[in-house]
Amino acid sequence: MARPDKAAAVAELTEDFRTANATVLTEYRGLSVTSMKQLRRALGSTTKYSVVKNTLTKIAAKDAGVDLSPDLLQGPSAVAFIKGDPINAAKSLRDFAKENPFLIIKGGIYEGKAITTAELMELANLESREVLLAKLAGAMKGSLAKAARVFDALRIKMEAGAPVVAAAPVVVEAPAAPVETAVEAAAVETEVVADATPVVEEVTPESEEKE
Repeated sequence: MARPDKAAAVAELTEDFRTANATVLTEYRGLSVTSMKQLRRALGSTTKYSVVKNTLTKIAAKDAGVDLSPDLLQGPSAVAFIKGDPINAAKSLRDFAKENPFLIIKGGIYEGKAITTAELMELANLESREVLLAKLAGAMKGSLAKAARVFDALRIKMEAGAPVVAAAPVVVEAPAAPVETAVEAAAVETEVVADATPVVEEVTPESEEKE
């Protein structure tokens, strides 16, 4: 490969390393051209699967700031640069490897850290983002449907003239009377009682004589 071609290849690989959400290195020895096409189709348009030269891949990874283990660059290598959901891509690689033993998953990079083949398989066993969102939407739909049924039942009862239990009224307590008002009330009450007391006229000896 001529020097300009090598420089262009390294630049392209470097950009792929920088923009990928995850990177998986594989060994493809024994896979036919048809099998490679099937794998690319299974990975989808958001994953770039390319046969690479180990020396150029090592340089590109270093330029991109990716710490790539030398063990991942042994033998014929092909790299999956995952630009979409890493879980979906891991599932596709796992399923394809089950049917095509010639595809060997060597490891990769996920969230900036090196991961082993076993860790990639654990990632593949997780539920994808789409599945989690679908489950969340289903739960929300179920809650809304339940609320709709309650309101519909209430409407039917009202239309049929059935008594509807109203919510308990809120009792608001009046504020306590000010101290002055209470004192004044007590004074008025005392005054009323005092006015109602009958007046007893004192009888003296002089009054008796006059009679």
